[in-house]
Amino acid sequence: MFHATTDHTIRTRRASRRSVPGAVAWVLVAVVGACSDGRCVTEPEACGRTRVTAERELMATRFRIDVRVDDAEAGERAIEAAFIEIERAEGLLSNWDDASQISAVNRSAGVQPVSVSNELMTVLQRALAMSDLTGGAFDISFASCGHLWSIRDRRIPTDAEIATCLPHVDYRKVALDFERSAVYLSDPDMRLGIAGLAKGYRVDRAAEVLESMGIADYVVDGGGDMRIATESLDGHWPITVAHPRLDDPLGKVEIGSGAIATSGDYEWFFEADGIRYHHILDPSTGRPARRCISATVIAANAVDADALATGLFVMGPEEGLALAERLPGVEALLIAPDLSVRSTPGFPPLIVLGEVES
Repeated sequence: MFHATTDHTIRTRRASRRSVPGAVAWVLVAVVGACSDGRCVTEPEACGRTRVTAERELMATRFRIDVRVDDAEAGERAIEAAFIEIERAEGLLSNWDDASQISAVNRSAGVQPVSVSNELMTVLQRALAMSDLTGGAFDISFASCGHLWSIRDRRIPTDAEIATCLPHVDYRKVALDFERSAVYLSDPDMRLGIAGLAKGYRVDRAAEVLESMGIADYVVDGGGDMRIATESLDGHWPITVAHPRLDDPLGKVEIGSGAIATSGDYEWFFEADGIRYHHILDPSTGRPARRCISATVIAANAVDADALATGLFVMGPEEGLALAERLPGVEALLIAPDLSVRSTPGFPPLIVLGEVES
């Protein structure tokens, strides 16, 4: 999880990360002078520009948009348009919305192809490309097993249930027909779930709306998945990196433009018999991935950062960092279960609690 911070406008603190019976771990974001209930707050800056900030709870995710503008009213209009776009994109991607296109695809598994929008086809194409890139560590068909788990209800599937669902996890069985703009799951027991990049996609769409309305200095934060841009060559937004086991932060990085996302085992989890069960499944086992406790990725856009953070988390430090180093414009920082911290050589300077091995 990341939080955008500035020296004088936004302050954040993490709630204590502990297992919560019947619920999930959560994060409290306290924003000094920030917006609530969709209202925008403006604050003049020393440079003569105005900061406009708004927060909104959308689909169980706290989104915050922070812009620097010359015209506060223009900034408010752009932020409102970005929030509307976030809501629209959710209707395309949500597994929890029976009316969404993804839900329609899942209902027709093994029955018939489903016509979907060109937009969803593009998202699925990118998801499958990420699956190929990570050797299946990121796999949108994980939902074939994912529905057996419940963090909220503390449900752990039996070995027999997992053995039954695993044969249906295979992204290579997802058929995309671009001529007809249709998706077909030939396996009747396969299910798709694109939560691993859905937040990133909504963040990217919001950022694109801001840019289309002339906003060039912003942070869009969707529950820790961020898209960032600055107008000046020396401008930056400082980002606080959470420690996966402590309330104190791991450190800070400064980002001028691009996207940053984290996958970790410390937000959605419960513990039973001394074992932590979290929401990031290893598609090869149908169980929570164990090679990392946190994976942070910087990329050009939030979709790629989001998907790669999940994939690298599953792959672990050795394979994950090796992949990241081969990808142009991608940097990563991974934390192993023993709390050792490793990063790609180009990851931004980070003040950490301990040494960073590169």
